[in-house]
Amino acid sequence: MSKIGFIGLGLMGAAMVQRLQDMGHDLTVMGNKTRTRLDKAVANGAVEAATACDLAAASDIVMLCMGTSDQVESRMLGDDGVIAGLKPGKVVIDFGTSLPASTLMLGEKVADAGATYLDAPLGRTPSHGYEGKLNIMGSGDKTAFDKVKPVLDQLGENVFHLGALGSGHTIKLINNFFAMTTANAMAEAFAMADKMGVPRQSLYDVMSAGPLKSGMMDFVKAYAVDGNPQMLAFAIVNAKKDVGYYSKMASDAGADSIMSTAARTALGMAVDDGWGDRLVPEMVDFYAAKFK
Repeated sequence: MSKIGFIGLGLMGAAMVQRLQDMGHDLTVMGNKTRTRLDKAVANGAVEAATACDLAAASDIVMLCMGTSDQVESRMLGDDGVIAGLKPGKVVIDFGTSLPASTLMLGEKVADAGATYLDAPLGRTPSHGYEGKLNIMGSGDKTAFDKVKPVLDQLGENVFHLGALGSGHTIKLINNFFAMTTANAMAEAFAMADKMGVPRQSLYDVMSAGPLKSGMMDFVKAYAVDGNPQMLAFAIVNAKKDVGYYSKMASDAGADSIMSTAARTALGMAVDDGWGDRLVPEMVDFYAAKFK
């Protein structure tokens, strides 16, 4: 069993910590925003670290599951950061959805400390996290990846190694750009059905009978027709962040994105109007309100 340090016990992070505890690992933990899930992990036997530096010093593998690149950098850098507590041979894994440029910068600093940085963004939901059935998009040094893969296999059903450091975050951002653009198009389609006086179910029946049929269509339909937003339990504010990161990644590469503009604008408008904590399928209601 590995000694694991885990930073960021949100919905997904807490699920992963519980899974790691169920598998018998020793956990040192730090929260990010609230103590609710942190206290539960401690009650289950985890040790709470005073600083990220202390957490790294006590761990063979350091895992971060945080919302933004700025949050990751805040825990990694500085006198009390993870890097300050690293020793040669240790591995740090960022499970969040971060900017590739930030990932590469942190990778260099971790390497200077003699350790290895991997990016491994996640697919699926917290319920899959509890069950060890996540999709894990890993990348970075293959030797280090192979070293920690037995632990990753306990967290994920599909564990990929996608290439050089940053490849995981790049693929995750492209994936989420496509997913959120598709979800927004489907949400507007249902809202337009309302505006034009045709039943949402009829629209779905026709669209799903052809090549447009997809899992994302069904996630939005689950709310638009059936009233269940939990099939895509992803907050609008996080969708806005991910599409914004995709756009910045593209711009940094000298390839300004055209297709992401509409989704980024709509999600930004929704956040500005107070919809940020609602789930992406509820964008159907946002569009419907705009069409009145």
